[in-house]
Amino acid sequence: MKEVLEKVYSPCYGSIKEIFVNDEAYVYEWEPLFLIETEDKKVVEVCVGVSGTITHVDMMPGQEVTPESVLTVLKDDLLITGSD
Repeated sequence: MKEVLEKVYSPCYGSIKEIFVNDEAYVYEWEPLFLIETEDKKVVEVCVGVSGTITHVDMMPGQEVTPESVLTVLKDDLLITGSD
């Protein structure tokens, strides 16, 4: 089976407020991974529509991010879950 690595990017400009995952953690679809506080003080929850294992976390609380920032990399388990 092919290994699929998914990069998780910041959806906005801001700073990392909270990190809910660590290296080698297993995450489920739509599980919160990060909270980012935007420049106008709104809090954005970062989650993805795939499940799998975090390969590494590239961020620390307080670190500034942009939409080009890779927050983490996830090894997709390629399981189809949930329903429409």
